[in-house]
Amino acid sequence: MSNVTVRSVVYQIDGQSYESRLAFDSSDASSRPGLVMAPNWMGISEDAEKIAQSVAEQGYVVILADLFGQAVRPQNADEAAAAMMPLKNDRGLTRKRMQAALDALKSQTDAPVDTRKLATFGFCFGGCCSLELARSGADLKATVSFHGSLDTPNPADAKNIKGSVLVLHGAADPFVPKEQLPAFEDEMNAAGVDWQLLSYGGAVHSFTDIHANNPGKQMYDAKTSKRAFASMHNLLDEVFKG
Repeated sequence: MSNVTVRSVVYQIDGQSYESRLAFDSSDASSRPGLVMAPNWMGISEDAEKIAQSVAEQGYVVILADLFGQAVRPQNADEAAAAMMPLKNDRGLTRKRMQAALDALKSQTDAPVDTRKLATFGFCFGGCCSLELARSGADLKATVSFHGSLDTPNPADAKNIKGSVLVLHGAADPFVPKEQLPAFEDEMNAAGVDWQLLSYGGAVHSFTDIHANNPGKQMYDAKTSKRAFASMHNLLDEVFKG
């Protein structure tokens, strides 16, 4: 039986404090693969921590990345949008904060991480963040986006991607413009990336979020969520153990 512990990891970016969360099975002293989890626009939250814990139970050390800063914990959509938009509009800043979380994962001493086995996954806005970390050239074996936007201001940066990419997309998602899908495919193909895009019929935005209940826009879908997480774990098994 797992014994997943969650601890705070505090570090500085340009003189500002960030407080990410580290989830790991404290009963396992072995060196394990490390994952950077990018949360949705609500940032560090109880729901995000639960996801990090559930993934850590599968044998990973997971850092839930604080992308907004230690003092910024959105409580509603307006606050989340205000925190998110500076990052959406400055992908260099997004990459810097994701890289800082990755560095914190590698340097922390609470749980041994096999730094040869690193990956990232994210949800909604966090999916965009995970893809940008990959596009920056970070040494990742895999990158997974759950119902995230796929656009990027510099598609040529895909040539920097070192590992496999998996996009888990709701086919009826109104917040990810349909033109982003062929553009993403062209971007990945031009760079020779090992990529997959799974499009789930009938699923809209936030299909993994158990509290999403806005029919036709943002809606939890238990079956699709289960399928999507299974696809992520299949890829992680492949890249880490294959």
